[in-house]
Order: sequence, then C-alpha cells, then structure tokens
Amino acid sequence: MSMVIVSVWIPKKLMTKAKTYGINISEVLRRALEEEIIRIESKKIGALIDEFKKRVRNIKKEHIVRAVRESREER
Repeated sequence: MSMVIVSVWIPKKLMTKAKTYGINISEVLRRALEEEIIRIESKKIGALIDEFKKRVRNIKKEHIVRAVRESREER
C-alpha cells in the first residue's frame, strides 16, 4: 500500500497528554480520517437513494410489470 506523510499542527499541551496516555497519534488520525470519509460517503449514498426513491415513485406499476415480462420473454 502506498503511503503519504501528513503534517498536523496541534497544541503542545495536547501532544504532551497524548504521549502521557500512550496514544498512537498516527493511528488515531488515520482512524478519524477513515470515519469521516465513511460518514461523508454514507451521506452521499443516502442522498442518491432518496433521489432514486423520488424517481421510482413516478413509475407506474403497469410499466414495471411490462418490463419484467419483456425481460423474461427475452431469455
């Protein structure tokens, strides 16, 4: 896996406390970044699902039934 270096400025007091508690800062930041990306992607997917639901509501049941039958007949 390819990696990059990221620099982050944090207050000295925060760094001191992190060291005191044995916190692996790199791991915490990596995990936080992954969680934020998942949150944003989930939000986008939710918006796409909502848009899909709006569009599907406008499709009449008869059209769906006809499309399914035509698909089955093509096999």
